[in-house]
Amino acid sequence: MKRRKRWLALVVILLLWLGTFLLPPLAIALPVEQPLIAALPQGNAITDPKALLRWALPIDNPTVRELQKDLEQISFWVRGKQWSKIASNVSKAKAIVRDRADELLKSIPAEKQAAAKTLLAELETSLDTLQEAAKAKDRNQLLPAKAAALDKVGDLEAMMVQNVSYTPPKGYENLPRLLGRATVEMETTKGNLTIVVDGYSAPLTAGNFVDLVQRHFYDGLPFTRAEESYVLQAGDPPGPEVGFVDPKTNQYRAIPLEILVEGDKYPLYGITLEDAGRYLEHPVLPFSAYGTVALARPNDDPNGGSSQFFFLLFEPELTPAGLNLLDGRYAVFGYVVEGEETLRQLRQGDKILSAKVVNGLENLVQPA
Repeated sequence: MKRRKRWLALVVILLLWLGTFLLPPLAIALPVEQPLIAALPQGNAITDPKALLRWALPIDNPTVRELQKDLEQISFWVRGKQWSKIASNVSKAKAIVRDRADELLKSIPAEKQAAAKTLLAELETSLDTLQEAAKAKDRNQLLPAKAAALDKVGDLEAMMVQNVSYTPPKGYENLPRLLGRATVEMETTKGNLTIVVDGYSAPLTAGNFVDLVQRHFYDGLPFTRAEESYVLQAGDPPGPEVGFVDPKTNQYRAIPLEILVEGDKYPLYGITLEDAGRYLEHPVLPFSAYGTVALARPNDDPNGGSSQFFFLLFEPELTPAGLNLLDGRYAVFGYVVEGEETLRQLRQGDKILSAKVVNGLENLVQPA
């Protein structure tokens, strides 16, 4: 299997140098275009979906980001069994929570202060457990303890998000939008998936998906495309249509390409980053995690996406984080946070049995 992946990587590199396409075009296709000329990102790219979602939160609190970084960095030290560095990071995290709680709480609205203080107390307990695992040099205890602590950091960061507002660009007022996040549980013939949908970074794309889930549009639909180590696609309804047709208007609902770039306040619409001359910049939601969820679209129309979506089956050799052929060309709107093993088993012909919103439905705003 490893030899095959190495050969695949060599084939992809050769094709990129020749400026050809890796995949043939489909009705709603994911073309592989000419490579970006850019340097590899410095350091270790983030490939954990929950970490990507934490970093994508629109908050401005350097202290909580420092805390988050200290804990996330542990994953890298574990690979090299650098237990002294792990212990140091845990100690720094404990010191932040113990001595700089005021800096963390200053970004929390008044009505959430009590809950935030309770959460910090729980986080201290989680860090104690993590410290004990580090002292014991027990990897099997350490990783779950780290994950539990980071979940609490993520909850704290979510409390810091304030004044979420969004006005859709002219011409897109008739589309549903998601002002915040929602969690979708998807039952398939091979098991369940949990998807966190991010309306902070992709309000129209995320809103469209959550709206279709609420309509039970995806229930019973098959996975129509599966490319090993690349993509798994679904959302094509029965009949001649390739997307959602609104029963109220009998019109195809087209969703514009929507990409929020790091440092920008609002998403860029209707154009790829390459065509916008911003090919060296990075989307807030990148294609760098197994189970990245994005909207499919026609080859020649960045604004032609509708109901079809795909999961990226992330393979570092073929779609390297920070330097791949999808970032900036397709709109990412979420990540699979539970069910990776299910995703690995799904094939063309398998089905979505049901999809439902289990959290965050109040963030869905329907057009007037």
